[in-house]
Amino acid sequence: MTPRANTFVSPEEEPSTSTSTLQQLGEKLWTLPKGSGHPDVYQTLLDYYRLPAGFMLANTITVDRVSDNTGFFQFGPKNICYGRSQSGVAANLARASQFDASAAVRREPGIIHLPFSFAEVIDNLRLEHYRKEVVPGREVLAASEPIRKLYYLIREHLPIKVRRQLQKLYFQDWQTLPFPSWPVDFTVDNLHEEFLRLLVENSDVKKVPFIWFWPEGAPSCLMMTHDVETSAGRDFTAQLMDLDDSYGIKASYQVIPEERYEVRDQYVSEIRNRGFEFNVHDLNHDGNLYREREEFKRRATKINDYLRQYDSRGFRAGAMYRNQDWYDVFEFSYDMSVPNVAHLEPMRGGCCTVMPYFVGNILELPLTLVQDYSLFHILNDYSIDLWTQQLALIRRRNGLMSFITHPDYLIERRARNVYASLLDYLRQMIEREKIWPACPGEIDRWWRTRSQMKVVPRGSEWEIVGPGSERARLAYAVVDGGRLTYEVANASPRENSLR
Repeated sequence: MTPRANTFVSPEEEPSTSTSTLQQLGEKLWTLPKGSGHPDVYQTLLDYYRLPAGFMLANTITVDRVSDNTGFFQFGPKNICYGRSQSGVAANLARASQFDASAAVRREPGIIHLPFSFAEVIDNLRLEHYRKEVVPGREVLAASEPIRKLYYLIREHLPIKVRRQLQKLYFQDWQTLPFPSWPVDFTVDNLHEEFLRLLVENSDVKKVPFIWFWPEGAPSCLMMTHDVETSAGRDFTAQLMDLDDSYGIKASYQVIPEERYEVRDQYVSEIRNRGFEFNVHDLNHDGNLYREREEFKRRATKINDYLRQYDSRGFRAGAMYRNQDWYDVFEFSYDMSVPNVAHLEPMRGGCCTVMPYFVGNILELPLTLVQDYSLFHILNDYSIDLWTQQLALIRRRNGLMSFITHPDYLIERRARNVYASLLDYLRQMIEREKIWPACPGEIDRWWRTRSQMKVVPRGSEWEIVGPGSERARLAYAVVDGGRLTYEVANASPRENSLR
């Protein structure tokens, strides 16, 4: 393959270029010609940053011959990967550090040789394809159909204290799980940043324009959601909306459509009339949604019917059970069933990112903060300390801060007081840092709109074009002292430290 020239022309270098020529250049920047390298690698990075593709074409990216074996390896000291690598892989997570693929990256003018497929590794992490290799023994037992059926059969007849003791026993090893990283895992975000840093360092350009992650240049996004588990939670919804409203926070309510409780039209209207969102929560929350493919398809058809009945666009599975490889059957616009790190969820794993991402046509909005139930009843922590720790980490990485709290568990005054403290903290944080507070439907619309925008040269400047671009902000990725930083146009530089 003939190397491409290692150049990326800035508009400032061609002040005499005509408008029509710049328009043609803008279109060319977004065309990936055949033979330009690995299109999946390009597309993965473009989807994340919305870069001018011309910058990508300044570097031909090749993937060296990789082994047929899939396993664990590292890219740098802290980034655990799962996939195939020319530099070798480990069959288990414990030996991943013996294979560091970063040492096998080769660079020459205009060409970067990778020892693994960047896109494959990103998909394996986001879609949790690594799970089967790291699932603890007790989860395998708990996930078995007979055990799960027995638990859900007797669950409603067990005293709450007994159920919570069983759950604590199940989660007793959560602090020893090495991957994903607790309390927030940034592996997918780290890999995007590391890869962009490689491209910048291998180019003549000092900074690369891209479309900032959030509208109006907001540094991060906050999303509050409430899953309604029981009739008691349903009946407490109005009071919880009062509490949210008193702190200026709007949320979405995920409601179980079958068996658990009655969902009246008046209840749905009340939620929406007050400016909150209404979404579907599983089918009947019996833990069997993903039991086997044919049963899943039957249930997914009914879920799709409820989405149309309620005119809803979002979904969350019960107990955060999930199989992203089966999402092709669903018809919702966005899903909220995948944790960033799932140490305290019945189904372990995690997508290892604090940014939304697409699974086919469905936008995944990952859960990035610990659930209220886990905090109160598994960790026995009635403070907001863990939440504020996670919030600080996610804000530093400009990510999505997404919560699940339950009206069912906030009825108790002690828990409700903790939640009120959280709301007060969030209100101050939003005002102080200009965070974007949004319901999931708003985030879904924004992320889809952003995915259609382009960065094109216009005179001596860069410009974002496309529907909705008036809300978008131009940003720049800059390598400073070997570290990638972000600068939002017309804003003070925001450092995004690599981990």
